[in-house]
Amino acid sequence: MIFVAGCSAGARPAGPGHRSSGLTDVQSAAAVATPPATRPGPAAGTTLRHWGSFFGNTDGNVDTLTSPVTVTLPGTVAQIGTSNSTEYALLTDGRLYAWGLGTQGELGDGSLQNSLGAPVQVRFPAGVKIASIPADAMPFDTGLAIDTTGHAWGWGNNGGGQLCLGNTRMYTTPVRLPLSGVTAVAGASTHGLYDAAGTVYACGQNIDGDLGDGSWRNSTRPVQVATLAGRPVVRLVAAFANSGALLGNGKYFDWGYNGAGQLGDGTVGRASDVPVHVHLPHAVVRVAQGGSIWDNGQTLVKLSDGSLWSWGSNAGGQLGNGSLVASPVPVRFHAPPGVKYKSLATGSATSYAVSATGKVYAWGVSYEGQLGDGHLRAALVPGVIASGATFVSSTANNVLIK
Repeated sequence: MIFVAGCSAGARPAGPGHRSSGLTDVQSAAAVATPPATRPGPAAGTTLRHWGSFFGNTDGNVDTLTSPVTVTLPGTVAQIGTSNSTEYALLTDGRLYAWGLGTQGELGDGSLQNSLGAPVQVRFPAGVKIASIPADAMPFDTGLAIDTTGHAWGWGNNGGGQLCLGNTRMYTTPVRLPLSGVTAVAGASTHGLYDAAGTVYACGQNIDGDLGDGSWRNSTRPVQVATLAGRPVVRLVAAFANSGALLGNGKYFDWGYNGAGQLGDGTVGRASDVPVHVHLPHAVVRVAQGGSIWDNGQTLVKLSDGSLWSWGSNAGGQLGNGSLVASPVPVRFHAPPGVKYKSLATGSATSYAVSATGKVYAWGVSYEGQLGDGHLRAALVPGVIASGATFVSSTANNVLIK
């Protein structure tokens, strides 16, 4: 069975643009548009805000929030991340917390229970301290993290073999993956990407060339992504059947699905099973890749000169250029007058930015509350959703800010 980010068995698409060497032995193991509501959480620590909805091994979307709701973590938050079903917060002391759906083990606490509003600690073996998590997408109902020794860990669904363990077993607590020297991870749907000891590997289902190894074969073991050898990677991104890599020199490559120009190379409908270079006028400094099913998928980038560009699906206006027309080549989009975006994120068919002054902007679809403005409708013009933020993460239909 193919598990699709945003289109699990029984999951209901919620409107247009929806349904998201280094090898070692495996070792198991603040004004807002609508004032935020408050949910129970740990008594003290950092307060985050989130909205939208979760989905996964469920009948449709769960816990829809149309405006920001607070969630409190028991310590200072260093990083945040999202998957289709779950949200994550990494504390400065190396502990990782999760909340959302848990029926596929994606909370990582050893249970198969949901915890929609109360963070639970992901249970790593004693002595393991987490250094980083993917900023945006993780594979379908699956969590990923990198520890301070450069080892990757994974837990949850693993239905496509995206954890590189040679199987498709579910894991309710983190297991160490067969990779070392890991510096970047990403994943979506049923595939995962790993930069290990300077080589980019992929694992999982190869739905539309998204493993990038020059084949269309699935692999539950790491396979090397083609053409990237010797090219330092600073960030990996993923969405549904797409993958991408930002190089240290500012060049950006992507591969996989191309039904609406998601590759950005001027073609439509012809997928690529190897990375292709997206030609842009300046070096890329920020990249966000989104999409969660065949009828969406888009990429947003910020360049070294401050300009903003996007390409791919645009059925909900997620490209931010004021149109509903898809683009197979990068097109300019602009922040509101006087505003400078410092970070970007994009989900199924909704896009987000945090400005230099901490305001959070959103545009695109909102059939499951993704805009966070209290309404269930699309918006072509960016609207202010919150303030006092430093970072935004989104996968499919949920959004998290810190």
